Amino acid sequence: MKVYDTGNIRNVVLLGHGGAGKTTVAEALAYVTGTTTRMGSVPEGNTVSDYDKEEIKRKFSISATTVPIEYKGEHGDLKINILDTPGYFDFVGEVEEAISVADAAIIVVNCKAGIEPGTLRAWDICEKFRIPRLFFVTNMDDDHASFRQLVLNLEKQFGRSVAPFQIPIRENEKFVGLVNVVKMEGRKFTKPNEYEPCEIPEYVKKNLGIARNALLEAVAETSDEFMEKYFGGEEFTVEEIQTALRQNVKTCSMVPVLMGSGVNVQGFNVLLQVIDKYFPAPDEFETVGVDVSNGERFTAKYNSDVTLTAKVWKTIVDPFLGKYSLMKVCTGTLKPNTEVYNVNKETTEKIGKIYVLRGKESIEVPELRSGDIGAVAKLSVTATGDTMAVRNAPIMYHGPQFSTPYTFKAYAAENKTEEDKLATALARMMEEDKTLKTVSDPENRQSLIYGIGDQQLDVVASEIKERYNVTLVLSKPRFAYRETIKKSAKVQGRYKKQSGGHGQFGDVIMQFEPSGDLDHPYVFEEQVFGGSVPKNYFPAVEKGVQEGCEKGPLAGYPVVGVKAILLDGSYHPVDSSDMAFKTASNMAFKDAFMKCQPILLEPIASIKVTVPDANTGDIMGDMTKRRGRVLGMESIGHGKQVIQAEVPMSNLYGYGTDLRSMTGGTGDYEYSFARYEQAPGDVQNQIVEENAAQGN
Repeated sequence: MKVYDTGNIRNVVLLGHGGAGKTTVAEALAYVTGTTTRMGSVPEGNTVSDYDKEEIKRKFSISATTVPIEYKGEHGDLKINILDTPGYFDFVGEVEEAISVADAAIIVVNCKAGIEPGTLRAWDICEKFRIPRLFFVTNMDDDHASFRQLVLNLEKQFGRSVAPFQIPIRENEKFVGLVNVVKMEGRKFTKPNEYEPCEIPEYVKKNLGIARNALLEAVAETSDEFMEKYFGGEEFTVEEIQTALRQNVKTCSMVPVLMGSGVNVQGFNVLLQVIDKYFPAPDEFETVGVDVSNGERFTAKYNSDVTLTAKVWKTIVDPFLGKYSLMKVCTGTLKPNTEVYNVNKETTEKIGKIYVLRGKESIEVPELRSGDIGAVAKLSVTATGDTMAVRNAPIMYHGPQFSTPYTFKAYAAENKTEEDKLATALARMMEEDKTLKTVSDPENRQSLIYGIGDQQLDVVASEIKERYNVTLVLSKPRFAYRETIKKSAKVQGRYKKQSGGHGQFGDVIMQFEPSGDLDHPYVFEEQVFGGSVPKNYFPAVEKGVQEGCEKGPLAGYPVVGVKAILLDGSYHPVDSSDMAFKTASNMAFKDAFMKCQPILLEPIASIKVTVPDANTGDIMGDMTKRRGRVLGMESIGHGKQVIQAEVPMSNLYGYGTDLRSMTGGTGDYEYSFARYEQAPGDVQNQIVEENAAQGN
């Protein structure tokens, strides 16, 4: 593949709902540009972008994949870096990586399915980052697909910025061509992706007039001169319309709607023309970062003739392909066999060969210029989100913004002998996927893995088995309960052991009562008179209480909120020792704890759930079932509500999956630990029984 200048590059991300046809669109674009010689399909598992075994097995995208294609545009050769992303929300981290380097987006919509939750999410992410976009409507070959109805729904959902650039032509209920609304010309398909001029059928002229008027109004609004021309009844030239539309698309004030059939490879030549004419090149944007040397904001145009800066937006770690760091060159030119400075890690990395990745294929290139996307192999310390620059001009860019993972499960290796191997595999998986994280929970003697959803965690387990031959066992986690007391008791702890020679003797009389402070395990005081327990044994007595708090007598959870007072006791001048008094104190603790009305405290989460207005009743009803308390509800516009509630952490297990089911995939949530509260009696009894059965 040859080297392309910044102005001849388009970085385009494919977004949309799972199953809408994004991978098929990428495949068709590769096929019609001659990048591939045959059209692959998702069911057959032979597409360029879905090459991973898990993707082939499950028949949907899991990772963001680059598919660079070359296209002879109207004003010269183009390189279009297609970024194919997953549609299922569990893999949103891949979308967030791709969106961080995209300059424009194609939101793929299945005409028969219409607007789906993934369509809404795609729009929201484009709005968040102000990315120029268009809708590409697939499945136009379906007899029951109504393009006009879909456009009406898109306009209703997303506003007047939605503008159809095409109207379908159907004959005998089959999709046979389209009308170009900009040029007012008919096109009839002859064979895959090719067409010939045709007359505009009478039956489409009504819809064509509506679409044409909307386009002309948008053109008129771009300048006072055009506005006067429009109201004066003068016709715009095609060049004037295209120039105005390009400006509107770039500023996100217009979103074109195009159409096609992925299966029949129809409409993709026009899609390529629109990408060429209306989508901006990187040099029409600025790259923004921070100059680490002085802490000031750095702003520059994408330009190949200045000092090098590049950002790493994705990492691929494959036991067979090796490690690749995918980069977007922001300024300057990335060349092979050079040294670059990793600004985040403050170290120098050696750049070897430079590649562009097309699916699993790595293609060596002589250099990458500003605005282009490529990859470097085998960097030592570089990770996703790092910036590469030169040492004397250390610019740092923000990495991709990742969603916080809230779904978690306990995990372990099936065989204890493979724990080290599993740790290595997970570390590599987390290098690739920044929405994965592992946490050690020594309190409950478990390891936790966090992700966006259950499906993602299942895929991780499957990939670890496939790639590293280690079985990852996922299970429901133990939750961080606490134990405390509600009453007081006075007890004696006496430890006496005689075994020839020196024996062991410790004797304490202690008062235990609630301290009122649930943030600390215990408070220790001594009120000993007359030296019945020598002062030098006080630390040992406290140590016995401390050890007792580590694993409570009720169900084996840490103890909080206990006040222990040493009142009296006795000692032996020869047999008493620190260990004896610690043991006596621990015995007293366990005895008293069960006499002081022990209770279980459960962790309570503060949760915010964002859902469409129509789902608020279902969400609040579900919260009640989970023993949650709804604290309030706030409208945030765009037909959405934020519900604030408090709910036991144990009842949030599996909530992500249930929320998506209740809202059709449109609900979001976030939570944080709030405090501990007394668990209801039935919950306490159940937890105590479960832990007793497990020997805890």
